[in-house]
Amino acid sequence: MMNTMMPYQEASQFLIQKFSQKPLVGIVLGSGLGKLADAIEDPVVIPYKEIPHFAQSTAMGHKGNLIFGRLGGKPVVAMQGRFHFYEGYPMQQVTFPIRVMALLGIEYLFVSNAAGGINRDYKVGDLMLIRDHINFMPNPLIGPNMDEFGPRFPDMTRPYDPALIQKAESCAAHLGIALKKGVYFGGTGPTYETPAEYAFFGKAGGDAVGMSTVPEVIVARHCGIRVFGVSVITNEAHDFADDFVNDGNDVIIAADRAADRLCMLFTQIIASL
Repeated sequence: MMNTMMPYQEASQFLIQKFSQKPLVGIVLGSGLGKLADAIEDPVVIPYKEIPHFAQSTAMGHKGNLIFGRLGGKPVVAMQGRFHFYEGYPMQQVTFPIRVMALLGIEYLFVSNAAGGINRDYKVGDLMLIRDHINFMPNPLIGPNMDEFGPRFPDMTRPYDPALIQKAESCAAHLGIALKKGVYFGGTGPTYETPAEYAFFGKAGGDAVGMSTVPEVIVARHCGIRVFGVSVITNEAHDFADDFVNDGNDVIIAADRAADRLCMLFTQIIASL
């Protein structure tokens, strides 16, 4: 069913009735990062359960709302919680909201996530600009191509827009926010990685690892949408003391502590668009 335009059109038409202004930017908020939604002005909050063909978010720290409003003076639509492959959803369902946002008219997609820091220079609470990614998940474009959205073989040479990265670095310097810049390694989860897997991902070129984001970015680029991404480093996945344990609650707490800086950065960048 997701290989036809009908479900995407039904969802987008439902949302247009709720918020008539075309959003410039779509935002996907990861684990513990829903706080940014509180900064959206004049919000129109729509629970996912009310939107035709939307899935339900079951992950920790994901509230499950779509929020229309203004951020940095620009019209935005934000996902307060995303869908994951590990929740049992097929990739077309995981990425369904991105195509709906494309029909709503977004020109930019801002994605965020909580990630484990593979790079030894990374500390808990660091913000990492995603300059590229490595995909270890099923590609969401497998199957019949939807020509209405984009070509059969989309280019992924620059999945994360270089001009937006440059703009982010300028905004961060103005705000006094320190940034890292690296490669995001996307795996399926839901288990956290073993020490050997962390080491392997690092040798493969990854700086941070998580369980989301990459499918959304692939679909956004298929739709011709410019993408900007940030990972919040929520654990240091490189020095494993005897008492080291990956814990989902700790991830949410660490992401929440970084949410204010992420909100400032996103707001400043969007204001400059």
